[in-house]
Amino acid sequence: MTDPIADMLTRIRNSQLRGKSTVMTPASKLRAWVLDVLADEGYIRGYEKMTGADGHPAIEISLKYYEGEPVIRELKRVSKPGRRVYMGSQDIPAVRQGLGVSIVSTPRGVMSDANARAANVGGEVLCTVF
Repeated sequence: MTDPIADMLTRIRNSQLRGKSTVMTPASKLRAWVLDVLADEGYIRGYEKMTGADGHPAIEISLKYYEGEPVIRELKRVSKPGRRVYMGSQDIPAVRQGLGVSIVSTPRGVMSDANARAANVGGEVLCTVF
C-alpha cells in the first residue's frame, strides 16, 4: 500500500455511503493522530485500537450521523505520495470559509488548521474535511 492515509479516508467515505456504524482499518500512529483530530473536531464518534481477524493491529472507527445523514460530507486527500503539499501557517487555506477543517502534519504533531495557525506552525496538509 503506497498511501495508507488515502486508504483510511476511502474506507471512511465508503462506509458512510453504505450507512455503516463502524469501519476497520489497519493500525498506525499517523492514522491514529489523524483520527484524533477528526474526533476532536466532532466528525467521528471515536476509535478503538484492537486486533483484527488476521492477527494484525487494527483500528475500529465509530462513524457519526446526524438525522440519518453522515456528518462528513466531503473528505479529500490533499498531499499525495506523488505530490507533497507544504504550507506555512498563514498560507493554510480555510475549508469552505471556515466551516470545514484542514488536517496538517506539523513539527509539533498532527493538528487542525486553526490550531496550526494559533501555534504559528506550518507543515504538510494531509487532507480536508467538510
